[in-house]
Amino acid sequence: MPPIRHIAERNQDENHPPRRILVADDDPSIATLIQLTLNGPRYEVVAASNGLEALTLFAEQSFDMVVLDVMMPYVDGFDACQRIRDQSDIPIVILTSRDGTDDVVHGFELGADDYITKPFRTAELLARVEAILRRVEGYKSRLAPPVVRVGPIEIDAPRHRVTVRGQEVNLTPMEFELLYFLAANAGQVFDREALFREVWGYDYVGETNLVDVCVRRLREKIEETPSRPRLIVTIRGVGYKLSEG
Repeated sequence: MPPIRHIAERNQDENHPPRRILVADDDPSIATLIQLTLNGPRYEVVAASNGLEALTLFAEQSFDMVVLDVMMPYVDGFDACQRIRDQSDIPIVILTSRDGTDDVVHGFELGADDYITKPFRTAELLARVEAILRRVEGYKSRLAPPVVRVGPIEIDAPRHRVTVRGQEVNLTPMEFELLYFLAANAGQVFDREALFREVWGYDYVGETNLVDVCVRRLREKIEETPSRPRLIVTIRGVGYKLSEG
């Protein structure tokens, strides 16, 4: 049967204040390009020239999304990502070079939710930002139930709350979306391509192992013995499923 989707819908209220995006990149041309692409009625971009400045701005102001370049002076993107994730579940995007696969995976391990590769087309940047924000803003379709219970897992989507064996578990937005999708479709097996399409919202990028990293992080948080998982099960040669038992 087709998977039950948990889809974030676009907010159609034109009077909604613009989403504030913190962009940290020491290349002024990149920061300017992002500002020119996104600034307008829907988005407001605040630029930082290094990781330290980004952390200062994040502590002083409110944002809806953070974009961090990997290579920056004073505090690099990885360190900034980890510090922000320690205090917030805001969506964090790593900005990396086209061949920076290792950067993407490491950023994801530190709590990043997505990535954008340089050089990028402005249309691609806009589409990716819109997809990321739609995914986490809480405007959910009714195709999937608001509360899902599978075995010891309970997921309360409206409250963005997950409990496992009665204990609350803190998940990043991306970890939450992946677990919710697997739980809403418990027992069904999904390969990496399907998970990228249904959870991340774009086509599978075969040269990365983001799905595997996210599954590993989830197992560390919800499994009693992560090295011998009983909830998120690997179906060798196929993909992953959430066990119904």
